[in-house]
Amino acid sequence: MSGLDPVTLQVMAGALHAACEEMGAALIRSAYSANIKERRDCSTALFDAGGELVMQAEHIPVHLGSMPDAVAAVTEFEQRPDRSWILNDPYRGGTHLPDITLVSPVFHQGRLLAFAACRAHHADVGGPTPGSMPAFSTRLDEEGVTIPPTEASPKALRELAARMRFPRQRRADLRAQAAANRVGALRIDEMARRHGGERLREAMAEILAYAERRTRAALSSLPDGTWHVEDVLEDDAGGAPRDITLRVAAEIRGDSLVLDFDGTERQIEGNLNCPLSVTRSAALFAVRALTDPDAPPSAGAYRPIEVVAPAGCLLNAEPPAAVAAGNVETSSRVADLVVSALAGALPAPAQGQGTMNNLTLAGEGFTYYETIGGGQGACPEAGGPSAVHVAMSNTLNTPVEALETEFPVRVREHSLRHGSGGAGRHAGGEGIVREIEALAPMRFSLITERRRHPPRGRGGGEDGALGRNSRNGEGLPGKAEGDLAPGDRLRIETPGGGGHGVQ
Repeated sequence: MSGLDPVTLQVMAGALHAACEEMGAALIRSAYSANIKERRDCSTALFDAGGELVMQAEHIPVHLGSMPDAVAAVTEFEQRPDRSWILNDPYRGGTHLPDITLVSPVFHQGRLLAFAACRAHHADVGGPTPGSMPAFSTRLDEEGVTIPPTEASPKALRELAARMRFPRQRRADLRAQAAANRVGALRIDEMARRHGGERLREAMAEILAYAERRTRAALSSLPDGTWHVEDVLEDDAGGAPRDITLRVAAEIRGDSLVLDFDGTERQIEGNLNCPLSVTRSAALFAVRALTDPDAPPSAGAYRPIEVVAPAGCLLNAEPPAAVAAGNVETSSRVADLVVSALAGALPAPAQGQGTMNNLTLAGEGFTYYETIGGGQGACPEAGGPSAVHVAMSNTLNTPVEALETEFPVRVREHSLRHGSGGAGRHAGGEGIVREIEALAPMRFSLITERRRHPPRGRGGGEDGALGRNSRNGEGLPGKAEGDLAPGDRLRIETPGGGGHGVQ
């Protein structure tokens, strides 16, 4: 235990959390692209001087759980005031290439005190496919510009943006990220001036220890045992559709948990491969959601949990494997797997839609990316929410007004997909119908899941409905690319959540 009294510690923890939320507000309000300012596809966090996650805003789970690896990647370099780092390399703490991370050290009285970090999904980071989310990439260099940990000097940012489409837009969003980090640094400095640098360091350490104690207490209340679960991803990249098997063994022993993904298939030619940082992020999110979601969102909550995946498997891919869909789709399935495994030890919801329904549109003068919500799985005590972003995505849907104002499209339908939630004592949430008409020539890319295997019900509840994709009424596979002429319509019907309990 630290020398801080509980009230002071709670006040300082609240101040750190508020700082993270303010960082996010600064990023969203100053960003250029619709993906950040409308959908809020971005995340912010604060780290201690050793690179441990101290506090995060409640933004995108897949961003936040993997961001510690990005901060760790820059701690090996010399840190100086007014020096920041940029990276997106999935094998150096990134997720997939459109997610660019900016990390800024924070000093107090000449000594490194903390790091402020933010991550945002950029509408384009170069590569052969506009929007940098190809459905059928097979190598990382086909997905855009890879940025290793690099000093974020003005010259470096200009040169990086010049390698991407619409460099002025990229620079504008990067400036918004820099502004977010400055807000975080300012709030840390204010706290250090008010409480003293050493006292703030002590508070950060105690927040981590407190979160660890809470997670260990939650795990200790569960029965010891090992639970084995498997699930599949739908691989359409090689021509004929095939399923890829993922496996996990969840072992609870006392106050610790091991999640072992041994038995998962090897990395594949397509882009469903997942860096270990993303696998860990999804697994930790699922554990936190089921055990103690109110514990401080920090690295301390993850100390009792070990995530293991064999090198070279789909969930611990090695370069130069493509990873565009791993961050969005495979992470969703990892969360499903871990929830299903822990359902052997505690009450757990049915499966949600299990996909982010990724859509990219690109034409003359624009690129646009969005994810689309769907049905959440029902819980033992309540039905599943409808038309929400599930599990690893915590973004918004782009408002129709914003989409039609900024891009040459018309939204012909945006509605609940009635009847898509699985029946049960508590019904699963309904999916979404989103039909978009092109008003100009454009290219589209779809990366979706749960088109052949539905979200499963639990406790006797029925499965949610499969998702469906179509162009002008003709069905499309889960992973698809193609052209839209003016008047063509692209329709995405997202999966419903599974039901819970016998009706």
